[in-house]
Amino acid sequence: MTLLKNGTWRNNTASSWLLKFTFLWLFSQYSCTASAVWTAYMNISFHVGNRMLSELGETGVFGRSSALKRVTGVIVPPEGKTQNACNPTTSFSRTKNSETWLALIERGGCTFTQKIKVATEKGASGVIIYNFPGTGNQVFPMTHQAFEGIVAVMIGNLKGMEILHLIQKGVHVTVMVEVGRKHIIWMNHYFVSFMIVTTATLAYFIFYHIRRLWIARIQNRRWQRLTTDIKRAFGQLQLRVLKEGDEEITPNGDSCVVCFELYKPNDVVRILTCKHFFHKNCIDPWILAHGTCPMCKCDILKALGIQVDIEDGTESLQVLMSSELPEILSPREEEADNEPPPARMSDKATPVEENPTSQNDDRQADLVVENVHPSTLTA
Repeated sequence: MTLLKNGTWRNNTASSWLLKFTFLWLFSQYSCTASAVWTAYMNISFHVGNRMLSELGETGVFGRSSALKRVTGVIVPPEGKTQNACNPTTSFSRTKNSETWLALIERGGCTFTQKIKVATEKGASGVIIYNFPGTGNQVFPMTHQAFEGIVAVMIGNLKGMEILHLIQKGVHVTVMVEVGRKHIIWMNHYFVSFMIVTTATLAYFIFYHIRRLWIARIQNRRWQRLTTDIKRAFGQLQLRVLKEGDEEITPNGDSCVVCFELYKPNDVVRILTCKHFFHKNCIDPWILAHGTCPMCKCDILKALGIQVDIEDGTESLQVLMSSELPEILSPREEEADNEPPPARMSDKATPVEENPTSQNDDRQADLVVENVHPSTLTA
């Protein structure tokens, strides 16, 4: 019964974890769809004295909802000290003859969508947003609302401040933005977090089940050795068959303190190391369950040289003993045996003193019982 329960529990656990893992896998497939990010080539040109200088580099990245096209124009920052363009009344100081211009805006203060909206309402063909101070030239694809035909690009803080300083000195800066390379992003930070948690959880349960199997294997070996020791030890305990005329079955005789029945002729009794005796069919299961004499609480298994944790292993021990002892007879079968081995009158068992406080009615039917071998009995 115990082995069947354990097997069912393990199957249910495995099925439950298979269902959970399938759900997590489907969730990860749904939530982690690959997304494309496009870099931006920026050709920045400006005059220094009589010379025209230009700089070309893949220094920007398009927003996720940006139009992917080439755009050229003059770079124009917002007027005033505030460069984030979060106020709808923000104005841009551009020349009247410039047909196409791109707004240069600082990140922060409001959403990307709001910045792009303010710039487009003022007539910008594109928006260049530079990152926070202290981030160097780090960039990332912005998430914003789509504006038809409007290019939105992020550049690093160092590059943005460099352009802003040139403009503040009166330098005319133009830029040509072109679509760069396409990059596939398979993982975002949510997916990375999900994978870390899933991997850690999976590793824990793998370790947990391996440890359970290892402990179960050790316990199984332990019970196998214990079974052999118990069979050998039980053979050391004396058995006796009562017959007519024995002192124990007289009207004044005692009864078995396990089953509370009077001793009768042909009853098989087992004499323990403490010299108390009981029905064999009663005391054998009792010893397996409790390990002590029901009368004097003497540790029988310990006296026979066997160490076992009775409370933790009672059921497993009884099940294992039932499967390991090949020649067992139930109490009903032994009572039906009409030809018990003879016993001598002189072989008396030690009288059992009545002790009402220690009597327990622990009836256990069809448990472990050993056969009576003639070689162990007195003729």
